[in-house]
Amino acid sequence: MVSLMDDTFDVHATLEECHKLTEAMQRWDESEVSNLPEYLRMLYIKTLSNFKEFEDNLKPNQEYRMYYIKKAYKQSSEYYLREAIWSSENYRPSFKEHEEISIMTSGLPMLTLLTLTGYDDIATKEVFEWVSGIPEMVRAGSQVTRFLNDISSYKLGKHKKDMPSAVECYMVENGATGEEAVAAVAALLENRWRVLNRENMEIDRVLLPAAEVVVNMARTNEIIYLKGRDGYTFGGDLEDLVTDLFLKYVPV
Repeated sequence: MVSLMDDTFDVHATLEECHKLTEAMQRWDESEVSNLPEYLRMLYIKTLSNFKEFEDNLKPNQEYRMYYIKKAYKQSSEYYLREAIWSSENYRPSFKEHEEISIMTSGLPMLTLLTLTGYDDIATKEVFEWVSGIPEMVRAGSQVTRFLNDISSYKLGKHKKDMPSAVECYMVENGATGEEAVAAVAALLENRWRVLNRENMEIDRVLLPAAEVVVNMARTNEIIYLKGRDGYTFGGDLEDLVTDLFLKYVPV
């Protein structure tokens, strides 16, 4: 559902449709479906029904979790809209502007909350509050995700309607070549990994469930975008890895 929403804002919807979808997401009511173009109605209905299913599977003492994940999902649509506006206006953000908005559009803060919703009572309300506040560890995990993605998209090419990547923003802002910008963003990526590892080592034990999710999402993205590939868009790139892990016999 997140991928569908992201792609809708990035390449499929007009700016007017992006505004309508964002407004519908903020209101979070099935009656809003009539205000959407027909091709977006199923996406909206399925989003609401999926969240209702999540809620129905929660224990009474866990129902508070829906507040956090709905809020995060709504916020994501607002950030996707901001990217769509920048793209439509051919606005090239500064590297800092790009970095700040992409912390949220990376999806990691929202997906961390969604993942924790399925945890047992070890994921406390304090855990949800911590992630929602976008602490340094969550920021670092998000930046790892974004920098890996942007290095890959620069090397492989991206859709013409996509917002400029971190690599492109760095090139323009610093008068750098593509290779120099990739090297600079890769160095920042390495720094964020150091921050992520440091924060993970110093985390309060109560927050360990969330820390585990953030680190594992970053690790997953390291594999997906290994050596500049894009296993998220081109799933075939991961076929050999999946085969080695789950299908091939291991000699004992």
